[in-house]
Amino acid sequence: NSCTIIDFIPYRLRSICRLQRIQGHMMSSKAGSEVLFEKVGNAGVITLNRPKALNALNLTMIRHIYPQLKKWDKDSETDLVIIKGAGEKAFCAGGDIRAVTEAGKAGDSLAQDFFREEYILNNTIGTYQKPYVALIDGITMGGGVGLSVHGQFRVATEKTLFAMPETGIGLFPDVGGGYFLPRLQGKLGLFLALTGIRLKGRDVQRVGLATHFVQSDKIASLEKDLVDLKSPSNTDVAQLLESYQEQVCGKHRRDYAVTLTGPVIFLIVLIVFRLFSAGSVEEIMENLKKDGSAFALKQTETLSKMSPTSLKLTFRQIQEGARMSLQEVLVMEYRLSQACMRGHDFYEGVRAVLIDKDQSPKWKPSTLSGVSEQAIEECFSSLGERDLKL
Repeated sequence: NSCTIIDFIPYRLRSICRLQRIQGHMMSSKAGSEVLFEKVGNAGVITLNRPKALNALNLTMIRHIYPQLKKWDKDSETDLVIIKGAGEKAFCAGGDIRAVTEAGKAGDSLAQDFFREEYILNNTIGTYQKPYVALIDGITMGGGVGLSVHGQFRVATEKTLFAMPETGIGLFPDVGGGYFLPRLQGKLGLFLALTGIRLKGRDVQRVGLATHFVQSDKIASLEKDLVDLKSPSNTDVAQLLESYQEQVCGKHRRDYAVTLTGPVIFLIVLIVFRLFSAGSVEEIMENLKKDGSAFALKQTETLSKMSPTSLKLTFRQIQEGARMSLQEVLVMEYRLSQACMRGHDFYEGVRAVLIDKDQSPKWKPSTLSGVSEQAIEECFSSLGERDLKL
């Protein structure tokens, strides 16, 4: 039963098609498919593919995304980049912090490499020459914010849940938080940075962290229309996103899990400005106690659970970052990351929140007054040859 040439051709074609499909979807086989790259038309599509881990970002993924973005930036046949998360729950819930703390304890270079290479990737996104669209349809925290907020377009949905919760694990809102947070209205960025408060749905766009808001069930259709754009400019992409945003009708607006409305956001901004306009974290705590409102008491309770060192680092980071470029902020934040790796609270925070999950970290120092100005100053000191180079 020898094969004829006619029998062979369809099989051969099927094999080639299958191979091309596999290559298209799995250009990152070394990443164990943790991140997928695909060319669809003239669009480069990145899919963060760790849905069981809420698409948490690890060093292997960073090492695949960075060169791919560089390649597409130079490629005349790639007109825009889309980044999204696999699964129903998350865009990206943050960096793989557990691996970083384990490396820090063992003196492994991952403790430097992760932050350095993540921040270089953040800067690449922030300076990208082609339209970059992040579909933040789900949980978007920490490292996930770094993969989205620096790009030209960030599309939120009713499923978006945004937070920078790092002060609760003895870290600080990094990935360029020192750049984008102080540029929000009034003291809103400082408020989000210190408290780690979560924003949902439309609120993420209302405060300026997302550029557009689209219904979650329209995301697949939006993606198809994005990849069909021919040599799009930023204006073309913006117009398409705006057309989808306009489809959010009254019925859907009422259905959304939106915690705040436009006027309420404005009111919150005013209250936060009054309470968080201060020269130190201690002054903020004083303002909150004097105010005595339910809102102020809630913030006092939240801040009292955070690492005192992290609160003071973050206050200074946001203060300094307001006057810096993104590149200067990332250099500063790399210094802070390494200070946290040398300290106590980051390891203790990760233990209490992510490993043992007892939610009872023992911070050292345990009070704001115990954190000296000198200790904070040292965290901002140059690392000399080991400083981040962009």
